[in-house]
Amino acid sequence: MKKIDIVEIRKQPEAFDGKHFKVGGWVRSVRDLKTFGFIDLNDGTSFKGLQVVLNSDQIANYADVCHLNTGSSIVCEGTLKLTPEAKQPFEFVADKVEILSSTDEGYPIQKKKTSLEVLREQAYLRPRTNLFNAVFRVRSESAFALHQFFNKQGFVYLHAPILTASDCEGAGELFRVSTQDIYSGKKLRPEDELMGKSVFLSPSCQLEGEAFALSMGKIYTFGPSFRAENSNTVKHVNEFWHIEPEMAFYELFDNMDVMEAMVKYVINYLFDKCKDELEFFDSFVEAGLLAKLRNVTDNEFARVSYTEAIEVLKKNNDKFEYKVDWGCDIQTEHEKYLTEVVYKKPVFVYDYPKEIKAFYMRLNEDNKTVRATDLLVPGIGELCGASEREERYDVLVDRIHELGLKEEDYWWFLNLRRFGSVKHSGFGMGFDRFIMYVTGMKNIRDVIPFPRTPNNCLF
Repeated sequence: MKKIDIVEIRKQPEAFDGKHFKVGGWVRSVRDLKTFGFIDLNDGTSFKGLQVVLNSDQIANYADVCHLNTGSSIVCEGTLKLTPEAKQPFEFVADKVEILSSTDEGYPIQKKKTSLEVLREQAYLRPRTNLFNAVFRVRSESAFALHQFFNKQGFVYLHAPILTASDCEGAGELFRVSTQDIYSGKKLRPEDELMGKSVFLSPSCQLEGEAFALSMGKIYTFGPSFRAENSNTVKHVNEFWHIEPEMAFYELFDNMDVMEAMVKYVINYLFDKCKDELEFFDSFVEAGLLAKLRNVTDNEFARVSYTEAIEVLKKNNDKFEYKVDWGCDIQTEHEKYLTEVVYKKPVFVYDYPKEIKAFYMRLNEDNKTVRATDLLVPGIGELCGASEREERYDVLVDRIHELGLKEEDYWWFLNLRRFGSVKHSGFGMGFDRFIMYVTGMKNIRDVIPFPRTPNNCLF
């Protein structure tokens, strides 16, 4: 007898009414009322599970089944019955239950509420909870929606390398990849490495993305990125997922248009595909989440220059721990003030001082600012970092020297400016931060299946 996925039953219960079939999954809860009982069964194919009804005179191992703990795995045979007058619109009346594996008292996720901190230590089991089942279902659907959005817009999907010989940000805090015994105490030479030079895990695919954009027009990458900062905050991890589009012939405001359209597209997709999950988050994680997301999809994002934003913030300096002045970086408290108090919606802040931005961002005519923008959203702060890229060879060389970088490390990147250069733009969005935003989760560790953070690589 073929097992039927619960998601198929929930999609069209009328098609299964009165039919005899098999279901299987993991027990969320069991209620024993002596002559009959109920199991909340979930097989992972749907956020909401299936109510299995047990009659003591029909189930040979009724007592054993009713003593099952949360997390036990079973297979049931029975018949679906529509119950439109009841709280549950349908139920599965079992006539046979096979216990595949019963959990013992050591099962770490009990009926009583388990803290998020404890669940992080049990990351291999936390998808069985309602909360994390919903989080990772939304994560999956969001990834699919992003691919769909860029495919519809004519972008080419690029698989960029994870190993790199340069740091596009110039920050230097990278994971080194070595084939040598780095703990031997011997002096290691880059030329003795497998690739003949020092190699690192990539923090960004932007440079490679630019190469393909300047031949294929519009590309995007979507994969893991790595940063070696020893940073223990709710918004930082050492391995994260990164979406990075690059677009030839796009200027800064064109870039903003793509970011805004992308965010709205994915949220609308989630409204359609993850209604139950979003309602769950609205009820149990962040009150008002649905209204917040509707505010995003129904309104144009604000666009304000860095200079204008600083003037607004300076007038309210008494409210901030970090006082603002022109030339400073915008802190989280400033981002929250702009998005949650002043504009009450997502905000693009653009034309930042060149001193606080990367070397590859296009220098403005004032020689003080660059064509960069950050997309700030309520509750999270920076969601996307973007810029129009510096397409002028001489200007880019000057910026590399100005920041103390080595011109030879970027020889091919510079050659892109010699061989058919055009204006182009791109951005990066931390996918995990986006999932935080649409679920209301407050810690990035809770939207990544197996988070990698300082002193934490349990699995």
